[in-house]
Amino acid sequence: MCRRVILLLPALCALAAALRAEGPIDPRWQRVTVEPMKTSIYLGSVRLTTGVFEHNGGNLTTTYAAEVFPFFFFDEVGRITVTMPEDELRRVTRGEVRPFTGEAVNSQGGKRHVEGRAEPIDATHGKIKVRVFVSKHIELIFNGTYRFTGLP
Repeated sequence: MCRRVILLLPALCALAAALRAEGPIDPRWQRVTVEPMKTSIYLGSVRLTTGVFEHNGGNLTTTYAAEVFPFFFFDEVGRITVTMPEDELRRVTRGEVRPFTGEAVNSQGGKRHVEGRAEPIDATHGKIKVRVFVSKHIELIFNGTYRFTGLP
C-alpha cells in the first residue's frame, strides 16, 4: 500500500504543477473588439455598436449603443457585461465554441438579459451570435465577428 502511495505522489504533484502552469490570462486575449452588428425588426432595423471589451475578474465589459431605425426614440446607450471566466476564454482561444451569458444595463437603468456563443475561426478571431432579450416578448438576434485585440 505504501509503495502505491509513493508511486502516486509524483503523478499528483505533476498534475498540480500543470494546473498552476496556466497562470494569468495572456494579455493578447484581454481585449476583444466586436464589429458593429445589425438585425431587422418590423419596418426597420437595429444597429448594435460596442466599445472594446476589457477582460477583468471573469467578465468582459464595455459600452454599447443601439440605434433603432426609423424609430430613433427607441435608441439607447449603456454598459454590457458578458460572463467569461479565464478558463472559458482559454477554451475559445483554443478553438472551442463556447456559450456565454451576460447583462446590458441602459442609461435609464433598464436591464436586458444577453446570451450568445463565440465560434472561433482561429485563435485570434471568429463569429459571434448575440441574443438580447429586450422584453418578455421581444428578442433581438445579432450575428457578427469578434477579434482579440490585446497586446501582442
